[in-house]
Amino acid sequence: MAARTTQRKERMRQATLAEIRATARRLLVEHGSAAVTVNAVAREMGLSGPALYHYYAGHEELVGALVADFYRELAQAMAAARDARAGEPPAVRLLAACRAMRAWAVGHPAEFGWIFASPGPPRAERSADSPRHQAGLEFEQVVLEPFVELWETSPFPVPELDALDPSLREQLRAYSAGLGGRLPPEAAHTFLTCWIRLYGLLCMEVLHQLDFAFTDLEPVYEECLRELAAALGQEYRPPEPGR
Repeated sequence: MAARTTQRKERMRQATLAEIRATARRLLVEHGSAAVTVNAVAREMGLSGPALYHYYAGHEELVGALVADFYRELAQAMAAARDARAGEPPAVRLLAACRAMRAWAVGHPAEFGWIFASPGPPRAERSADSPRHQAGLEFEQVVLEPFVELWETSPFPVPELDALDPSLREQLRAYSAGLGGRLPPEAAHTFLTCWIRLYGLLCMEVLHQLDFAFTDLEPVYEECLRELAAALGQEYRPPEPGR
């Protein structure tokens, strides 16, 4: 009996946590980042501010939990697009995942902003066991996996490591080591270069930094994917209608 009571209480707690995050997300989408405060969320739920602190210690913890949700939702969308092309070449799956990333970002600009356009905690303050950090690592794996598979099956062109700036070489070696050596430093350089280009373009689109010139960024994004495929020594395939 005691065990069932404990399980029931935990289910109720998890349901309340989910409701808190859903309420905070609605405030973010409808009214912007400044509207997401502990008191505002509590008020929307008919609770007092202090009552909400029984579930989240403060605004920072609530934001971290929300960002973790957004990371996982984006990663799931990308993984689903990638896995829908199972059996096809890694480059095809990579392009599918990249297109899914843009579709999610454009469809969820407020959430995308909280993931990528707002600063996270400083490196020294990042906790390995925080939901935000763990979800970010899960997202990184979805982005990284196709590059690792490409490197293992059809190594792409990479720069000469000795030709790079010494500081850059050191950082790339550290990053490669953090990946368990799955990409050597020079391949990590190519991976990060591709990611920076995609990320930068998406940020500029979602934050409306290119509205002065473009009303439709999809062809620009596809042009970027075409160039990245060429840089990886892979064939570019345009998106199929309805996919």
